[in-house]
Amino acid sequence: MADGVPDRLLIVNADDYGLTEGVSRAILAAASDGIVTSTSVLAVAPAFAATAGWLAATEVGVGAHLALVGEDPPLLSAREVPTLVDRSGAFSTSWRQLLPKAAAGRIDPDDVRRELTAQLGAIQGAGLKVTHVDTHQHVHLWPSLGTTVLEVAAAAGIGAVRIIRSASRSPVGVTVARLGRRFERRATALGFRWPASATGLDEAGALAGDRMVGAIDRLGRSGAASVELATHPGEAGDPDLDRYRWGYRWSDELEALRSPAARQAVERHGFRLGTYADL
Repeated sequence: MADGVPDRLLIVNADDYGLTEGVSRAILAAASDGIVTSTSVLAVAPAFAATAGWLAATEVGVGAHLALVGEDPPLLSAREVPTLVDRSGAFSTSWRQLLPKAAAGRIDPDDVRRELTAQLGAIQGAGLKVTHVDTHQHVHLWPSLGTTVLEVAAAAGIGAVRIIRSASRSPVGVTVARLGRRFERRATALGFRWPASATGLDEAGALAGDRMVGAIDRLGRSGAASVELATHPGEAGDPDLDRYRWGYRWSDELEALRSPAARQAVERHGFRLGTYADL
């Protein structure tokens, strides 16, 4: 307990394990020397195969960061998942291209199921025990895609899922909040678990310095018994990140996750650091 407040679960999850070797090293450093407790593994990423073994040798919680968008290609061929790719066999780069296709009924749920099953199988096949699922760019909040994500997770015996939150009153933030509530009802009906509160969408790639502490403080003030902080650490000067034009402050997030101020914020709010397995 801290200041009379009972212990509450804080999951500090680092997304995109396997994106580059530098990102994977940074995530493990933020776990060994900082407050990261969990990571979401991107099976389609270039460094997944080379770095999965590093993660298997740790006690860091493992999630599957399932991808239907992004700069990296699917695991399956264009013939196997034709509605997910363009003529060159590439995913849509962003949710902004994917979701209109899903809304128009141009995404075959069987293609989604085949690709996500392959990604999850690759992660588990690397010797990693998956505690939860989430998706690259949070596309599982879209109803038709989310239904398939939950089916794939349930079939693999995984009972936890991320439900990201947004405090923004922008059109995107309001839509995320509405879709999140709808997804919660579907996940509840299937018996899934998730942290009661979460942050990291509005601040994605920018949780540096005081912003990291501020995010922990907001989660602390939420009063929720379980919360998640989604982060994106990386190494300074990583040349393999040049192909990802996301504008993220990777190394600044790594520094913030390892800072005494972040650790003090965790303790101030009486948080117990843990993983999705602790839900």
